[in-house]
Amino acid sequence: MTIDPQAEHIGAAALKSAFREHPAGVALITAQTPEGPVGLTASSVASVGIDPAALSFSVTRATGSAGGILAADTYLVHLLDARHAAIGAAFAVSGSERFTPEQSWTTLPTGEPHLPNTRVALRCRTLHSLGVGASVVVVAEVLDAVFGEPADPMVYLDRAFRTLAPVE
Repeated sequence: MTIDPQAEHIGAAALKSAFREHPAGVALITAQTPEGPVGLTASSVASVGIDPAALSFSVTRATGSAGGILAADTYLVHLLDARHAAIGAAFAVSGSERFTPEQSWTTLPTGEPHLPNTRVALRCRTLHSLGVGASVVVVAEVLDAVFGEPADPMVYLDRAFRTLAPVE
């Protein structure tokens, strides 16, 4: 059997390889559902525009926490910083401990679960969603924001959370 050295440069393998070395910001998206709070870690959040104020993100499937967020009227997109690596990791794995008292959750007057010590939490509602294979791409309107203390941003790179250093 001959192994094609170019195989890693085709389709899903090519995409994974390319983005493994492309840093992305880390966000935590939370919503309140009739069954309780749901949340997930996302590295796909991006600014879309300012009129209307909008961002985008994608989720891998429309079930579980992702399904709860997709069905919610509104949700929070917390832009995580370096202080939140443990929470980001917990919400990236199904079945892990979430919304614990040790994580210091509160609820906004509008009902969404809020992690109060993040740099910012953007309250959003879905404008559009598009199924792409097993994923869903969401364009969300930013309704308002809750700002916290400034802190060093956190990125996801090569399957790990990292901080940024200035380029000299």
